[in-house]
Amino acid sequence: MNRVGSSVWRRFSSTSSSPTFVAKPAPPKARHHVQIPDTSFPHGYSLTGVHCGVKKKPSVLDLTVILSTSSKPASAAACFTRNAFKAAPVLVCQDVLEKSAGRARAIVTNSGCANAVTGKQGLEDAWAMVKATDALLPQRTKSEANKDIHETFVMSTGVIGQNLPISKILSGISSLVPSSLGSDFAAWERAAKGFMTTDTFPKLRARTFSLGGRTFRMAGMDKGAGMIHPDMGPPTNPSQLHATLLGCILTDAAVSPQALQSALTYAVDRSFNSISVDGDMSTNDTIVVLANGAAAGETKEIEEHDALFPAFRDELTSFAAELAQLVVRDGEGATKFVTVSVEGAPTFTDAHRVASKISTSALVKTALYGEDANWGRILAATGSVPLSTPIDPYRVNVTFVPADGSTPLPVLVRGEPEQVDEVRAKEILSAEDFEIKVDLGLGSESAQYWTCDFSYEYVRINGDYRS
Repeated sequence: MNRVGSSVWRRFSSTSSSPTFVAKPAPPKARHHVQIPDTSFPHGYSLTGVHCGVKKKPSVLDLTVILSTSSKPASAAACFTRNAFKAAPVLVCQDVLEKSAGRARAIVTNSGCANAVTGKQGLEDAWAMVKATDALLPQRTKSEANKDIHETFVMSTGVIGQNLPISKILSGISSLVPSSLGSDFAAWERAAKGFMTTDTFPKLRARTFSLGGRTFRMAGMDKGAGMIHPDMGPPTNPSQLHATLLGCILTDAAVSPQALQSALTYAVDRSFNSISVDGDMSTNDTIVVLANGAAAGETKEIEEHDALFPAFRDELTSFAAELAQLVVRDGEGATKFVTVSVEGAPTFTDAHRVASKISTSALVKTALYGEDANWGRILAATGSVPLSTPIDPYRVNVTFVPADGSTPLPVLVRGEPEQVDEVRAKEILSAEDFEIKVDLGLGSESAQYWTCDFSYEYVRINGDYRS
């Protein structure tokens, strides 16, 4: 038994008499990368991904540059990790956002090195990336360049505790000319690939939507497969709920900076802050949104009090959830994509905390890998969370819900265990997608989390990540 992938292990389960199981590979994930029509991408952006030398293989892209080319000012919003060891790019982004009053026009990202826990040199390197990318922006006058105001967000991902090969990165940025960047699918795809570390496919999506009789577009990319359990929020409000998750969403709608930040904070709570691969929060987690108004004509920017704001916020939330789910689907070694739905909670925060606890339980996640309907682990995780109203065990229901629309399988009804059909349970849990639904019976609020299983492949990937 010297190779885990082919080993047969004895199984100890309270719900199955099967004595053994064989480690199984993760399902193919490349199908989640799809061709997107050029017409779906927002107007007024030019971008690319290139190889600059952070990574060893010349064929692997490791630098992404995104520019807003609209003549209108672009609104910016961001949510950042709450990890105490915030990486240099996170600190620099927070400064850029504050000093620009929510206006920015560019994003630069490198993969292969996180520039985290790198001290003074790390900050200097992050600022150097910002300034080099600022210089690429159109309509940036000499007086603007001389001001202590920058228009570029910087993000990095990779190994923690190593300094950037900054000369290679700066050379890569300065070598870009307008003809190097584009706005078609190929350009967006290159940009998404420049984000990748242990990702198995570039995570890129786009859509069109309508507001006030006008058609707008929204596109975004993110990366992440391990070290995924984000806890992000706006830089000025730390009291709110909220290998690295990085992402950006770009739209050609016109939204004020304040309204954009409010919409993003709401969206992140219900998307990126509702996913978990391994329960570990990164030092670099960052989500950035730009709204350049390129398709808005002469209409004014949407404000938070406007009638159109809820529709924009909900569109952003739906899109962010779609991007966030791609990260879980690409979880390191994952063989399952599981929706954890908690209903009947006193508050959204209560529901979110319970869903998070279930989604990060190592015992639950290993049972998911083993396709073992061990619902007692789900209850143990649920009951360990202090809520605003104490749980009454005799109100709680637990159900396994198949993704194909067939009949759900209740395993606990009002605190009483059901006689579980083990064949049906195995049928549901052997699918790649399914849902765990927990009804607390305490109120009307609900929340969802998206998680995956723990496999032997996850251990192999993270056992030699630096090598």
